[in-house]
Amino acid sequence: MKKRTKAVIVGASALALAAGGAGVAVATGGGDDSRPITGKALAEASAAALNATGGGAVTETEVGDEESHYQVEVSKADGSQVDVQLDRGFHTVGQSADKESQDPGP
Repeated sequence: MKKRTKAVIVGASALALAAGGAGVAVATGGGDDSRPITGKALAEASAAALNATGGGAVTETEVGDEESHYQVEVSKADGSQVDVQLDRGFHTVGQSADKESQDPGP
């Protein structure tokens, strides 16, 4: 009877630990789950971002950005990059220069 009781306790403990770990993963977001914009939304988001920046080339996109629903990175002819934030209706809700991509110079 003691072996069986120990087995039940060990099994229940393992199950509780597994459930707790899953709860932590859900609560923290479980990691980087960003994904690129695709399909018709990509065309609409790209057009909106290029309109907002006055031209350039779309170099990266993301759905579910922490600042907006869509984020589109645009590279300008001068080498600078701009991150354009768009809502679900593809309206610009913000934009910022991507400081990491700019060359600091000599």
